[in-house]
Order: sequence, then structure tokens, then C-alpha cells
Amino acid sequence: MNTLNKGLKVFSIFASLGMLVVLLQGALVTQTGSGDACGTSWPLCYGQVLPETPTIATLIEYTHRIVSGLMGIVVIILSIWAWRKIGHVRETKFLAVLAIFAIIFQGLLGAAAVAWGQSDAVMALHFGFSLVSFASVVLIAVLAFEADNKGGVFVPNISSRMRKYLYFTLAYLYAVVYTGAFVKHTGASGACTGWPLCNGQLIPPLEGTVAIQFGHRVVAGLLFFVIVILFIQLFRNYRNEKVLVTIGALSLILVTIQVLSGAVVIFTGFTLWATLFHALFVSLLFAVLSYGAIISSRKK
Repeated sequence: MNTLNKGLKVFSIFASLGMLVVLLQGALVTQTGSGDACGTSWPLCYGQVLPETPTIATLIEYTHRIVSGLMGIVVIILSIWAWRKIGHVRETKFLAVLAIFAIIFQGLLGAAAVAWGQSDAVMALHFGFSLVSFASVVLIAVLAFEADNKGGVFVPNISSRMRKYLYFTLAYLYAVVYTGAFVKHTGASGACTGWPLCNGQLIPPLEGTVAIQFGHRVVAGLLFFVIVILFIQLFRNYRNEKVLVTIGALSLILVTIQVLSGAVVIFTGFTLWATLFHALFVSLLFAVLSYGAIISSRKK
């Protein structure tokens, strides 16, 4: 590892791993229904710093709060450090502000949900902002490494049309993630038995939770084909741009695992490990595509 910015690199890797833990903890809280396990008090749990005789659900929720709070401090430190150390890299300041905003806003959403309750649609955004916060921290880590390259940051030779398709893919992925979080918060996970058919039907009656679950399946299936097209276009037209081809290949691998993990979630009866596995790979996919969008915005 190049000694220039070594401390920033190590700290950014630690922050990235920490934010991944926060994201998975959030999925764990949702999956186990532990969101109200500390009553209506926040940031304390039942008004106590250390709740007495806590249940497993209480430990899950309160641990998530503690880790999220600590990682909020870590993200602020990382953002200030990156701003001062590699602020000359074009995307650094934007990502630093985004990382701080996203982690604070997701914390406020969680606090509001505990104190006053929130709609399922709003709470689905909680995971979405966690994803943005995670990706922005990962990208700051990548920029810390790029800043040490003797040749400077990577600037691909990419057409405006391909650039827009990358942006579209990232935005569409975020929409798919939102529908998945909405499925979980509305309790629609088990509305469709079997996979890929829903309750044995190609197109089931689109009512209630079945419509929510089936809608997520449709948009997730389309995402797979959107990324297949992305990979084919990058491989055929940008074979000399190895970073772009790698992004396309990683995206295809991750979305394939994501689709298969969705099937595993159904067939295993929504087991905890399968659900967390599902959340893990969509988070990695979002980070990879976010990097693709960042570098494609650069111009020589």
C-alpha cells in the first residue's frame, strides 16, 4: 500500500466495513421485527442507558442504535479527513457531504419511527438512505486509493449514451431496492408462494400484499436484463477500458447472485441468513454501479 494517504486508506476501509455492518443490522432489525423493542424512547432504550433484563429483540435494536451512532461519528471524521487530504479529487467533497447527510437523515428517520411511528413507505426509505451512506463511504475509500495513482484518477473514454445508461441502471436499481424494502415493511414477503411463479400463477390477482410482492419480483427481474444489456454493451464497445468491463462483469455476477438469493429466501421460508445474504449482495451491487456512475461522469 502506497504510504501516501495510508492512514486515510486504512480508516476508509474500516468505515466501509462498519457501514456494511450497520446496513445488515438494519435488515436484521426489520427481519426480526425488533424495531419497537425499546419502546418509544430514543436514543435510550425504555429510557435507560442499559436496559434491565433485555430480550433478544431489545438487544438487536439497541445494538443497532449504538453501532449506528458510533459509525455516524466515524463517517463524519472520514468525510472531514477526505475533504482535507484528497479534496482536489473532483468527487470527494460531494461524497463527503452526501455521506454525512445520508447517515444523519437515516438516523432521524429511525428516531421518528420510534417516537411517532412512520408509514411503511417512509420506513422503506430508511434502508435506501443506509445504502446511499454505505456506497458514499465506499467511494471515498476508492478515491483515497485512486488519489495515489501516479497517472491520476481513472477517466474512461465513454459515449454520452453509455454514460446515461449507467446512470439509468443505478437509478433503476435504487428503485428496485425501495420496492424490496417496501415488501418487507408491509409484511408482503410471504404473499407469493413458490418461485418464479406467484402462488402457482404467471400473473396472480394484483390485490393487497400479493400486488406488492409480485411488483417487486417483476421490477427485480427486469433489473437482471438491464444489467445484462449493460455488460454486453461495455464488453463489445469498451473492451480496452478494463475498469468499465470489470464493473459490468461484477454487476452481472452480483445481480445473478441477487436473483438467486431471492429464490433461496422464498424456498427456505425467509430464514434470517438468506434474508441477510440478499441484503448483502444488493448493497455490493449498488456500490459497484455507483463507482461506475462516478467514473463515467469524468471527462478528459
